[in-house]
Amino acid sequence: MAKPGTLVIKNGVLALLVAQMVVLILLIRSSRTSSKLDDMYFASTAVFLMECTKLIICLGVVWWREGQNMGKTWEFLICNIVNQPTEILKLSVPSILYVIQNNLLYIALTNLDSATYQVCYQVKILTTALFSVAMLGRRLSLQKWSALGVLTIGVMLAQLSNVSDSTSSNPKTEQNKAKGLVAVFLAACTSGFAGVYFEKILKGGKATLWVRNIQMGIPSIFVAILGVYAKDGANIYAQGFFFGYNIKVILVIIIQGIGGLIVAVVVKYADNIVKVFAASFSIVVGSILSIFFFSFKPNLTFVSGAVCVCLSIFLYSRPERKSALLPTSR
Repeated sequence: MAKPGTLVIKNGVLALLVAQMVVLILLIRSSRTSSKLDDMYFASTAVFLMECTKLIICLGVVWWREGQNMGKTWEFLICNIVNQPTEILKLSVPSILYVIQNNLLYIALTNLDSATYQVCYQVKILTTALFSVAMLGRRLSLQKWSALGVLTIGVMLAQLSNVSDSTSSNPKTEQNKAKGLVAVFLAACTSGFAGVYFEKILKGGKATLWVRNIQMGIPSIFVAILGVYAKDGANIYAQGFFFGYNIKVILVIIIQGIGGLIVAVVVKYADNIVKVFAASFSIVVGSILSIFFFSFKPNLTFVSGAVCVCLSIFLYSRPERKSALLPTSR
């Protein structure tokens, strides 16, 4: 049973994560729709700066915890970062997997219509649960598996409601549906595996949350800058690194950076499955708020999805009898 203090932290960071994700959803939508397509900022540069923001915040926390002493801070970083290359190597695994995931999603979007893509990618909810069971030995009752199934259906419906029936990823490109389905399934697997892998490392060692984020941040920044020049290098050379930036974009970067650290805290004190529920709930809340900010008109599909998400949260958090738990092998 969780200690009262830990429970307060867990519930607090979950509420903070939902609030952060809702604000981020609204800000990203606003930043991407308030500008003309030709004046749009490069998303790859925003991802790079977000990773830098996370690293700077973590370094600032370490400096504060070392008594605002630069000498002690440097010694701490030498001991825990520079002299721990194997730990950085371990944490480069999720960074590389996220790059692979992004490329798989691009392949999926190229070969699938938007509706199929949105629906199929929600399989990541179930892959996260499966990897949690396989890698962390977590036990899930039939009730919890049912809740995850209802959540998956709910998010599928909520996402599907925002997609026009006539929308196609690229109607001028010949599509290979089988290739797209394999790509989106592999992307869901890499998403689930990377999240659970990070959780295992975060909970399996003595290093602090901030040290782990610095260790992961170094390869993440390297991967992100490669992504910048691989994806938008020519356009950045012609228009500049900060092309299309405004106050909204800066806020998106800062809130994303803070959100990445909040996710790490959630994983530390809760788990990836709970994180998935928080993310799904924030999608519903963000869509509801879009009614007032972006004239979003919910349809029956969205309402059905929202009801399923809320029902799944109730089912997952509902207390169970011990007999309801799935038996463990002896």
